[in-house]
Parts: sequence; structure tokens; C-alpha cells
Amino acid sequence: MTVLEWVISSLLLFGALFVLLGSVALLKLPDFYTRLHGPTKATTLGLGSLVFAAMVFFNLLQQILSLQQLLIALFLFISAPVTAHLLIKVAMHHKLKQCENTQGKNNLPQD
Repeated sequence: MTVLEWVISSLLLFGALFVLLGSVALLKLPDFYTRLHGPTKATTLGLGSLVFAAMVFFNLLQQILSLQQLLIALFLFISAPVTAHLLIKVAMHHKLKQCENTQGKNNLPQD
């Protein structure tokens, strides 16, 4: 195996690990606010690593200029935080319950 293949394999394992951690966080965390945090952060990093591995593989090993992976990464890194922000705003507007340990409880809008 060449060094480039080791790099691609490492990126794939790193990405798969973070996607798994984000998925476990979605299942195990206690309330909506913390459940949203795990997949937004960990899964974005994991999918970014997987897409970067695909970019390295196709652009360097296969000698094919492939910009689709770059567009996927760009869309992922722009849309995930914006979507999470909008979901949190809606949850705050609807006064969704928080568990006791969730920080920011005092910042909820009061009626």
C-alpha cells in the first residue's frame, strides 16, 4: 500500500467513526437541544472526512478531476449549521422542554 492509500483509509475510518458517534448521540442524549448538537457537529465532521477521502481518491489516484465532491462538501458545511440553527429557533419558539442539565435555560423567550 502506498502512503496515499493509507491517508485515504485513515480518512474513511475517521469519518465513519464520527458518523457513528453522531448517530449514537442522536439516540442517547436526553432532550431535543442536545440531540441536535451531536449529529450537527460530529456527523458534519464525519461526512466531511468521507467526502475529502473521495476527493483524494478520485483526483489523485484515479487522475480524474471530480468537482462533485467539492460541491457536496460545500453544501454540507453550509446547510448543516443553518438547518440546526433554524431547528433550535423553532424549538425555542414552541418552548420545547429541556432537561435540567441543558445550559441556556434562562435564555428562553418568556410570555
